[in-house]
Amino acid sequence: MELVNDFTVNTPIDDAWVILTDVERIAPCLPGAQLEEVEGDVYRGSVKVKVGPITAQFKGEAQFIEKDAAAHRAVLRAKGRDTGGKGNADAKITAQLASVSPSMTRCTVTTDLNITGKVAQFGRGALADVSTKLLGQFVDNLEATVLTQPAVAATAKAKPKAATKAAPRATRPATPIETPAAETPTPSKSTAAKKNSKSVPPDSGPIEAGPEDVQPEAEAKPTIRKIEQRDVEPVDLLDAAGASIAKRIFPVVVVVVVLLLWRGRRRRRRRAAARS
Repeated sequence: MELVNDFTVNTPIDDAWVILTDVERIAPCLPGAQLEEVEGDVYRGSVKVKVGPITAQFKGEAQFIEKDAAAHRAVLRAKGRDTGGKGNADAKITAQLASVSPSMTRCTVTTDLNITGKVAQFGRGALADVSTKLLGQFVDNLEATVLTQPAVAATAKAKPKAATKAAPRATRPATPIETPAAETPTPSKSTAAKKNSKSVPPDSGPIEAGPEDVQPEAEAKPTIRKIEQRDVEPVDLLDAAGASIAKRIFPVVVVVVVLLLWRGRRRRRRRAAARS
């Protein structure tokens, strides 16, 4: 199902882009969400939801699959699984920023959501109401915390890799070879070839390292950073979708009440006819 929401923040578009694409910074503002660790550009955490007396926790990860700073457009892919094994969720979230004024930015969020399990029983209408209410809570938290802080410009923290060179082998200065004054016979071609095929003596001068002696540089693996964050309360979906569920239940309740009154009236007529 596709859910479309939008919200407006009192922040210039460039500052809003830096803030809203900083997952680690805005994660505490998401109701029921808890960021637990970061590995490179992969964010792992959990989302807690409650449906009546039943509480479910989805653990998963999210990663940007597209970030276009010039167009102020970002696409985030998130997936998670219920820790109880009763459902899973997969979402592709597209955020598009637009400047409303020099100091105001509108963010349109389009969510392509695929969900199974207990939460899926709400249907598209109820989930749309839930997403609208939760997004409103997110914006309230964002304005009360993050947006009150000065925006920090995005800086590249790429560290240059240190080039590794193979250490040259230890060498000894060449020792001059003394030859007698008498003329020595010129060696034949076959004899010279045999000498050339022999191994070079250790005192024949410095030996340069060949390409095969250079060890390839090992690829650095991204480190896993643990995020310390307090436990969050689960999102009560019945409370968030109360009005929507009431609209759907009300006609059913009316029909049930009418049927009960009609049956009660028939019973009273039968009793009155039996007495007479």
